[in-house]
Amino acid sequence: MQYLERFDLASADAEDGYVLSSRNKLQLSCYSDSPYPFKIFPQKGLARIDFEPITVFYGGNGSGKSTLLNVIAQKLDLIRTSPFNQTPYFEDYLALCHAKLMIGERAPKESRIITSDDVFDFLLDLRSVNEGVDRRREELFAEYYELVTYYDRMGKSYQLQSLADYEELKRHNEAKSRTKNKYTKRRLPPNLGGKSNGESAFAYFTEYIREDALYLLDEPENSLSADLQIKLAQFIEEAVRFYRCQFVISTHSPFLLALKGARIYDLDANPAGLRPWTELENVKLYQSFFEAHRAEFQK
Repeated sequence: MQYLERFDLASADAEDGYVLSSRNKLQLSCYSDSPYPFKIFPQKGLARIDFEPITVFYGGNGSGKSTLLNVIAQKLDLIRTSPFNQTPYFEDYLALCHAKLMIGERAPKESRIITSDDVFDFLLDLRSVNEGVDRRREELFAEYYELVTYYDRMGKSYQLQSLADYEELKRHNEAKSRTKNKYTKRRLPPNLGGKSNGESAFAYFTEYIREDALYLLDEPENSLSADLQIKLAQFIEEAVRFYRCQFVISTHSPFLLALKGARIYDLDANPAGLRPWTELENVKLYQSFFEAHRAEFQK
């Protein structure tokens, strides 16, 4: 499925006109002399992006691939969780850009941008929850020990004095009839710590990516092992095929660059443009590395 058909970035003439008309604003700015996100894409010769169900922005650090995702996300007013690098010029720049959608004037309501910060924040929250669960487990272990030894210490059964003691009696009886693990498990929220960071990060994508929507993913390979990157690539392909999703992805992972049918823009090239994944510099580095160690694989 395809929702976003085309995106026109601000032209070099439009950028020059803005900067010249805003000279005093720029001089008074406390940010920098560079009116980010102006003066990035014209220098790369990138003015128009045409999309497929899977479109990939490839490039190294500073290539502008994350900026490009943020520009598109803000122009389309997509759901966003984490803040991003925004300057006083961002809205002015967006006014010079144009998006063409396949249907209607807005992307589907579930559409969102997912960044590395979103995933990292999720992992930190998960860790905090699990630490709380672990502390509560230790408290329940101590509580269980206190209950099951009560009879031995007192030399008699728990005495029900009033209705207020009913819940306490239930706890005593349950401790007497259950193992420590069963007693504790019934009183704990589920502990999510059985998964590694990578497995939890992968689960984040499968949780937030749903049917009939446009998704912008900023370097989703972060925190994922090679096998999980392959699984994510398979999940994305299936989401496009079966769940009518469209993806725009910034990455330098060879596993994601090899997505079937992906339209790849090489932002490291000048001018930036379309390129097969097998011709990208990062992929060639992997190829050269394994070629150099070919003999070790043949032992």
